[in-house]
Amino acid sequence: MDTESEKSPMKSSFKLIAMLLALAAVAAAQSNAPAKPLSPTEQTVLSAEKSFIEAAKKPDVALLKRMLADDFSYVGADGQLADRQERIGELGDGGQNIQAYDIKVVSLGDDAAIVTYDAVVRVPPAEDQGPPPRYQHFSSVWVKQGDTWKMKFQQTTPNHWGDWGT
Repeated sequence: MDTESEKSPMKSSFKLIAMLLALAAVAAAQSNAPAKPLSPTEQTVLSAEKSFIEAAKKPDVALLKRMLADDFSYVGADGQLADRQERIGELGDGGQNIQAYDIKVVSLGDDAAIVTYDAVVRVPPAEDQGPPPRYQHFSSVWVKQGDTWKMKFQQTTPNHWGDWGT
């Protein structure tokens, strides 16, 4: 004979399962929702970052010089700080094959934005003296100087995909 108190735990379990399923459905709907369209500023900065990546691949030193702010700073995957001239020199020595994906832009107003992305980085064999980590996360800060967008700061961080301790 079932009493009300014996049914209550079962009802609670069903309610909990129903709530979890509803939350999972909401999360799935949100993850499938189309991304919010980029603002004109975000589109401009995204385009500038993609141009930087292409200039780094070639290497296009003239374009890199135009894109980097005079007071540009760079923190490499090894934690070392470099200034504008050092970074241009690094990229100008043979370029980097940067395969960027999952690019995101965060606007900081009309005159500044942050771009982040993950990348697979390959270094030409002639440059390979202890290659940088293959998987890296890039973060770039862009500022508007007059009518031109300039990269003011960039940091790369190793992204270890299960290779800790190797």
